[in-house]
Amino acid sequence: MADILEQIKQANDIKNIDPSQYETLADELRKLIIHSVSENGGHLASNLGVVELTMALHLCLDLPKDKIIWDVGHQSYTHKILTGRKDDFPGLRTYGGMSGFPKQRESQCDAFDTGHSSTSISAALGYVCAREVKGEDYTVVAVIGDGSMTGGMVYEALNNAARLKSNLIIILNDNKMSISENVGGMSKYLNRIRTDENYVEFKTDVKTALERIPGIGESLARSMKKSKDSLKQMLIPGGFFEDLGIEYMGPVDGHDMEQLVRAIKTAKKEERAVIVHVITQKGRGYEPAEENPSAFHGVGKFDVKSGEIAKSPNITYTEAFSKAVQYLGTKDERVVTVCAAMPSGTGLTKFSKRFPHRFFDVGIAEEHAVTFAAGLAAGGLRPYVAIYSSFFQRAYDQIIHDVCIPDLPVVFCVDRAGIVGADGETHQGIMDLSFFASIPGMTVFAPKNKYELYDIMKFSLEFEHPLAIRYPRGDAYEGERERRAPIVHGKSEMLYEGEQVALLAVGSMVETAIQVREYLAEDGLEATVVNARFIKPLDTDMLDLLAEKHNMIVTMEENVLRGGFGEAVSDYYMTKGLPVFVKHIGIPDEFVKHGNVTQLKQSMGMDPWAISAGILSEVLL
Repeated sequence: MADILEQIKQANDIKNIDPSQYETLADELRKLIIHSVSENGGHLASNLGVVELTMALHLCLDLPKDKIIWDVGHQSYTHKILTGRKDDFPGLRTYGGMSGFPKQRESQCDAFDTGHSSTSISAALGYVCAREVKGEDYTVVAVIGDGSMTGGMVYEALNNAARLKSNLIIILNDNKMSISENVGGMSKYLNRIRTDENYVEFKTDVKTALERIPGIGESLARSMKKSKDSLKQMLIPGGFFEDLGIEYMGPVDGHDMEQLVRAIKTAKKEERAVIVHVITQKGRGYEPAEENPSAFHGVGKFDVKSGEIAKSPNITYTEAFSKAVQYLGTKDERVVTVCAAMPSGTGLTKFSKRFPHRFFDVGIAEEHAVTFAAGLAAGGLRPYVAIYSSFFQRAYDQIIHDVCIPDLPVVFCVDRAGIVGADGETHQGIMDLSFFASIPGMTVFAPKNKYELYDIMKFSLEFEHPLAIRYPRGDAYEGERERRAPIVHGKSEMLYEGEQVALLAVGSMVETAIQVREYLAEDGLEATVVNARFIKPLDTDMLDLLAEKHNMIVTMEENVLRGGFGEAVSDYYMTKGLPVFVKHIGIPDEFVKHGNVTQLKQSMGMDPWAISAGILSEVLL
């Protein structure tokens, strides 16, 4: 690695770098980030866009005493490198290696664990109030992207921050997009600020003129401040932030170190909340990411020279869903789709182009997405809400209150369900079976392969009640195509009949169950395999049948065991007093860290070999 970056061994070492070398340091940081992400995958475009901003923050702050709260945290790679983790960076997002998000367990310089959007201002405000209660003295900075400004939690926090009588710095990192192009009124508002050259030029001219006047008195400064505020109201429509009582500074060029440092130092002097509006370029310094920042937002392995992203030749579950929902859209004009700022990630881009008036991207606002869909359903439409499993958690109340209590026909398309791998704890979709199944009136389904996903989507169009369909990340399983029993509400599917042991598998675990059956057969044990299909309602007829013919029932799910499918099965048998031993395969009561999916399953005993060995040890006792 080049010489300048080698000089940074720990936090605050950047302050020893000569300013003439900042540009070179930024180049070296980008090269390291590009190289590591190309090998391990990760968030590239967002990190390339904040290199200079991060450098400026580290120059102006004293870490770890001062606190930086990164919204989402997917743009914290430069921060990690500058705080002494350069040598560990090649292990980014690997099993046992560095997380792709801020983690307090990794470094004292990571002030707050993040992973979801629109939380930074709330957390930073909490830090500020803790500082005041304890009588301490440190700076708190929240770094939030303009895409995150579409989340309602931001405005709850801003409403409270406006009452502050002490310093809080909010860096609004404005790159004109989140994962996909931003939508909504706030995006339009920020765009008006960005493009208002009159205000920017006026502010510069006034500053230059004032600097030429010696000894400006306090009263003159106050009157000029009032004039500036009045002109802001006139030239920047709405003056949204200042109307709230939050000082606004900017826009500032997010790649100009001198401007950034001056703005941050000025913001530190304010005795209230202040927003520093910074304009950055997502993907800066790597042409493929500059040209297509969405593709290089969360990216897998890619070739650095060509920018070609490695892609599996197989169809993914997301792509299978995309085809299915487009088909439904052609069959029924009532079909509408809703996503929360991720049309590409959830497979709705093609639907949006084909049926633009029936596609709704509400921004990073999962709670609003669900209640909005409830309104669509109440209005006579058939909404399909596509959101990642871990993000559906944010809308739990709305699912209960606005969809399930009125029993509206909303279909929740739960993408990335189960273990997703390298993004870690905040992104693992391991709780949706539990929280969806806990709601009265909710039906929960998990397809065993892509064909069953197509079938349940067709079924959903005629289903008049709330329905959650969960499917995993990655390649869709194509096995067992010949076993395609019609979908009947609440009924499972017998795949293989055996004896002694029955494997009752949910969704993605059906493929694993078939592998387990093959391993057990090598030891002379012919196991039964059942595709559960419906997690709720349970197929109690099938459970009764299995209890009659088997000594052991093994439930298999890619979900936490607490409140999951296995517990529901055990509860049924216990309530009925049936003498059957139930063994649960699933995720223990813990958060799953980052790493390769195969490695993570092995670490929890969820791989075929470990499951088979565990079953045999029980049978032989």
